[in-house]
Amino acid sequence: MGRLFRTVRHLRATQIWHRLLQRLPRKGLRIGALSRPGTPISTFAVPATRMSSLIAPGRACFLNREGPIGDDWDPSDFSKLWRYNLHYFDDLNAVGASDRVKWHSALIDRWIASNPPTAGTGWEPYPTSLRIVNWIKWQLRENALDKAALDSLALQTRWLASRIEWHILGNHLFANAKALLFAGLIFSGEEAAAWRKMACSILLRELREQCLTDGAHFELSPMYHLLFLEDVLDIMNIVEAAARADRGSDVGAIVDAIDERLPAMFSWARTMVHPDGEISFFNDAAFDIASTLAGLVDYALRLGRPAPEEPPSSRLLASSGYARLERHDAVVIADVGCVGPDYLPGHAHADTLSFEMSLAGRRLVVNGGTSLYESGAERLRQRGTIAHSTLVLDGENSSEVWSSFRVGRRAYPQNVALDIGDVVHLQAQHDGYRHLPGGPIHQRTWSLGALYLDIADRISGQGSHQAELHFHLGVGLRARAKDASCVEIHCSASGVFFAEMSSLSGLVLRVEADTHHPRFGASEPTQVIVIDFDSGDVDEHRLRISWIGA
Repeated sequence: MGRLFRTVRHLRATQIWHRLLQRLPRKGLRIGALSRPGTPISTFAVPATRMSSLIAPGRACFLNREGPIGDDWDPSDFSKLWRYNLHYFDDLNAVGASDRVKWHSALIDRWIASNPPTAGTGWEPYPTSLRIVNWIKWQLRENALDKAALDSLALQTRWLASRIEWHILGNHLFANAKALLFAGLIFSGEEAAAWRKMACSILLRELREQCLTDGAHFELSPMYHLLFLEDVLDIMNIVEAAARADRGSDVGAIVDAIDERLPAMFSWARTMVHPDGEISFFNDAAFDIASTLAGLVDYALRLGRPAPEEPPSSRLLASSGYARLERHDAVVIADVGCVGPDYLPGHAHADTLSFEMSLAGRRLVVNGGTSLYESGAERLRQRGTIAHSTLVLDGENSSEVWSSFRVGRRAYPQNVALDIGDVVHLQAQHDGYRHLPGGPIHQRTWSLGALYLDIADRISGQGSHQAELHFHLGVGLRARAKDASCVEIHCSASGVFFAEMSSLSGLVLRVEADTHHPRFGASEPTQVIVIDFDSGDVDEHRLRISWIGA
């Protein structure tokens, strides 16, 4: 009960209230006169695209797992997330979608025939929201939704309007409101106007709530930030295409609010990507789920929003708690913030004071990534501190992650400071281990020089604790011992020397087999450097990563 209390105590009253309401009998879907299409929209800009998932008329690949698309749209031998993707219809707007129009049209017909109203996974609010938007975007790209599809779309939106995810909030609520806005703009009549009104009310409030002052999406995942960024660009696109961005109108106010925040949102995204152009792995994050930053920059340009200026090479994102240190060919991205909003840490990992590092455009130190959402030992491991490049104390997680999307006790950062000079220094501490005897505090300092990065870790507080440092290597790198306290890191394919890790405190560096999870459904072999010490014996441990300049 203690862990449950530590989790529930942070929830907002509306989340608890709506969870209780969900347990009560609710009205079913009203089947009656449906909203009719309004004035056609003909100037919808080409949206961002993602990888295609439909590989044949009756076969798809989601999360790196292929499966059939038959009469059963809820196959029990596939994960819940795979089944969600089946109902999203992302392929309608994916790369090369124009070559698969006949497949898409037939797939829409099949979905309508096989998914009667309100039955199954496909009618849950979140996949319903994404499907509504994808069908509408597909139609606005000069494809035809017939009467049956438009009727289904109106019915899906009516259902969604009565099933808003107030019990979850966050990105789910934003997706619900986005879908209501899209439908409210392509349909006419009183019901469509009510959808627009509800959408505008939610979107304006959630833009203020979910977009932090430094531009971050408040769930603090680089992956979800890019999804959020695409959402707001889509909203601007349809509002302006529908000629509804009147100054003073509700929908016009949404565009104004987005325009106000867009430069900071792009700046945050630029700060959080590696030199290879892909996201860093903090909290739930994986490649190939969101559009790339480059793709979203191009999308913004198509909407008449020029790319924002490059942010400073080294900067602290104070609201979200991330920092970027950059010096010549070296880039360090560090987590010095909270795990997420207290009432919504569902996508949080116990990764406080972890970091990733790229050198000469290649990832040297990484966090473990995310390959699944299903509850179980592997999900817990991937969310746990041990899967991140930081310190584990007494075998505990720095934040109490449990189940698939729950967090009980959580770490809070303190004394965060960035000093930019010839050497860039970042320091922070967190209290995630305060429940242990003696109330230990983990302090970490990064010092980035021209050809080295020093990482100093100190445990303050009473008593002695077993500390374990983990530095997870990027895929394609191999470490071998130079001596007990030093390892050389080489490129696996070429054998070329890449960097060196050494304990300046003279402790033993251990090389262990590891796995990295850059994509859902994917696991790649790699290595991790592990250092053990007793905080009673070692006042401060210092690790140096060094390399040879070009």
